[in-house]
Amino acid sequence: MDRLPPLTAIRAFEAAGRHENFSRAAEELGMTQAAVSYQIRQLEDRVGKPLFVREKGRVRLSDVGRRLLPALTGAFAAMTDAFAAVWSEDEDVLSLNASVSIGATWLSERIGRFQLRHPDLAVRMSLTNEVVDLATSPYDAAIRVGYGKWEGLRAEFLFRQHFSPICAPAFLENNRIEKPEDLMSVERFAPNDPWWAGWFAAAGIGTPPPPRTGIVFDNQLQEGTAMRQGFGIALMSPLFWRADLEAGRLVQPFDTLYYPGPAQWLIHSESRVGVRKIERLREWLREEIVADRGFLPAGIWQPL
Repeated sequence: MDRLPPLTAIRAFEAAGRHENFSRAAEELGMTQAAVSYQIRQLEDRVGKPLFVREKGRVRLSDVGRRLLPALTGAFAAMTDAFAAVWSEDEDVLSLNASVSIGATWLSERIGRFQLRHPDLAVRMSLTNEVVDLATSPYDAAIRVGYGKWEGLRAEFLFRQHFSPICAPAFLENNRIEKPEDLMSVERFAPNDPWWAGWFAAAGIGTPPPPRTGIVFDNQLQEGTAMRQGFGIALMSPLFWRADLEAGRLVQPFDTLYYPGPAQWLIHSESRVGVRKIERLREWLREEIVADRGFLPAGIWQPL
């Protein structure tokens, strides 16, 4: 690489060699004829041999020039193809990041509808509870919990964080749960989570639940798996479990919802406003939110 001549000079020679005309090469490259001639002179000095035979009114490739031209033309074509492939993939692939709780439930159950509507877009969805930096990560957009203020990002409100106890029907029946106070003494997942105290307060119980041992999971997907087996009751987002609740596989004993404060937002870099695949995602998410509005109280859909 240390012996490779400057790329600008190589590009000037390749264009001039294809046309065997400095003026046409200058037009193609957006340079002056004098600049093309200068770059080629510089390249000839590096090679140590003439690349063109200069005759009155025209130039033609020398023997050395003819040996070099096909390889250089092929190299530039290969680079063009490589970048075209990257740009094509970037335009046709939507990379989306979300937390496990929303991504493995609400989003995964619906993303197929987006794919059917936009079959020309391939969707790559990654689930992680770690906050990703959209400036340095490969993701086009992400769904993030917060208050909608992130420097350099455009944030679109989806819905407020909300929680209510949810369990399997058998667990509800076996533990004879009839009023919020009954949850104080049953097996609760993450029993010492302060959000339980928040929910009890919202349900009108001023005394927080006493500390106790219990199972703690990283996300609602894990809680849902254990909950279906009747092992306990979890503080969950009813919207994420709408299909299970409507089918009767899970039950929400009480209508009371606890709002801890933040909301779910679709975010992407401000520099990518107007990018087609991101705009199509925004439009589709708005429609999905509208379809869910009748399932839960109006407060969930009110922007912060």
